[in-house]
Amino acid sequence: MDWLWNLLDPTWWLTLLGAFATIGVLAIIFAETGLLLGFFLPGDSLLVAAGIFSSASVAQGIGIAPLSLPVLLIGTPLCAIAGAQLGHFLGARFGRKLFDKPDSRLFKREHVLRAEEFFEKFGPARAVILARFVPIVRTFMNPVAGVLEMPAKRFFLWNAIGGLVWVESLLLLGHFLGGEVDPKQIDKYILPGVFLIVVISLIPIIVEVVKGKGKGKNLPPPNGKHHRTSSHTDTQQWR
Repeated sequence: MDWLWNLLDPTWWLTLLGAFATIGVLAIIFAETGLLLGFFLPGDSLLVAAGIFSSASVAQGIGIAPLSLPVLLIGTPLCAIAGAQLGHFLGARFGRKLFDKPDSRLFKREHVLRAEEFFEKFGPARAVILARFVPIVRTFMNPVAGVLEMPAKRFFLWNAIGGLVWVESLLLLGHFLGGEVDPKQIDKYILPGVFLIVVISLIPIIVEVVKGKGKGKNLPPPNGKHHRTSSHTDTQQWR
């Protein structure tokens, strides 16, 4: 399982990419938000780590060139927005066929259902913004919004707002930490920081669980054009 932990470790990615770390961060953020198979890639933690290692003293401590903060601040939100928009396009273009595949070690239908429930609980605009801060949901939210026929222009507006807030806040948080901590002790800060990010990411879900107590586990019966399926079998498979 070492390879799996490596994939989730932002420091491993930055060390592996070396001189191309800045470009690599842009590519990973695009893949995580735009490609379904990218959901396992680090997003929140990678952005914080990239901000930390934009500090020259910290980056030299692990033997890599400092990441370019200006490029990150401009490029990563563009990649995050473009990736999400691609996901929405794929969902609108291919519909539920996009998710018509058996469960595997990477793909689980429950990820799609979780994103769809998130969309319905919060409403389109809030869901697109809040999903940015929830691992896995932020990947599947984009094609799900397309499947549920959220207009591309409306999706783009909230996608852009959510992408900017998500990316810039985490990058600047990391950059601030990189300038304040001892480079020799940076490892002591990364893991607690990642843990804090995960906890913050789960707050919207925890709030919904508390609000939903006593209201039953199931969502209201589907109705309207957003829930049309090609057959009764499809309805049972996804609802």
